[in-house]
Amino acid sequence: MNINRMHGAGGQVMQNLIKETILGNLDNTSVNGGIGLNDLDDGATIPLGDKEIVFTVDGHTVSPIFFPGGNIGTLATCGTINDLSVMGAKPLALSLSIILPEGFEIEKLDKIMKSINKSCNEAGVAIITGDTKVSMVEDIIISSAGIGIVDKGKAIRDCGMKEGDKIIVSGNIGEHGMAVLLSREGFEFDTELKSDVAPLNDIIASVLNENIRVNAMKDPTRGGLADSLNEMVEKSGLGIYINEEDLPISDEIVALSDALGIDPLTVANEGKVVMAVHKDDAEKCLEILKKHPLGKNAKIVGEVVSEHKKVVMKTIVGKRIIDTPVGDPIPRVC
Repeated sequence: MNINRMHGAGGQVMQNLIKETILGNLDNTSVNGGIGLNDLDDGATIPLGDKEIVFTVDGHTVSPIFFPGGNIGTLATCGTINDLSVMGAKPLALSLSIILPEGFEIEKLDKIMKSINKSCNEAGVAIITGDTKVSMVEDIIISSAGIGIVDKGKAIRDCGMKEGDKIIVSGNIGEHGMAVLLSREGFEFDTELKSDVAPLNDIIASVLNENIRVNAMKDPTRGGLADSLNEMVEKSGLGIYINEEDLPISDEIVALSDALGIDPLTVANEGKVVMAVHKDDAEKCLEILKKHPLGKNAKIVGEVVSEHKKVVMKTIVGKRIIDTPVGDPIPRVC
């Protein structure tokens, strides 16, 4: 079998590749008992005194590299910042590794670097090291790594859901992947849709600083909300009920999804967080999120249950199981 794009699309095919071929050949995947690669969380931890260093890395290849609402540079920085943030860490610093194709326009690189600078300034994060190569690649590729810090034992795991937790989504889903798709394919829809790409550290900190009991978090990127919820279910051994009528999704995304035959639950997001919050803190959490510019459309969409180990959506006509997608229906979006 050869690698194809489904192997990088965030769904079941990619998970199998990681577990069988990548993890299957590694036997040293954690440091001093911290969260490691085998945990397949959004990052890893390195215990250090009364703190833990949170470390993550991400590679970015998107087509087109410029799209409504952002570009590959904003994706690289925000994606890494968000992976640190959903583990409860304060992001501190990033690295950048840039691989450029021969003939790439310096003006484009200049624009990308300005976007990177803007995102990092917004998040209060420094770029402290990097590497640049020119190679025979199709288009620019950016890999970014990041470090953050969290109190020892306070890192938030995507496996940490508890029965009775409420599931909260911070805003409208499906915007990033759909914006990239429309830009790439040139569909003639009358729309001003933009990617939601944004750093989440401030909105997440606004919740954690109020001592809201967040038991699990993820940013629903490749594979969308469906993939993230299924990962949380698989790792916790619990189930989730979500209510279709409570999902934060715009009429525009619904219409576009229907027209293109795409399930918006499987479409990538780059500026949203899904949280499993203690039931007694859920309303306060929602109130805090709604006060933030990135959380004005936040909603409680469901709850964690022990009666099954699936993601089940309640609809107006009954219930249906939301499976882990085979892959993202829109490749090369992040």
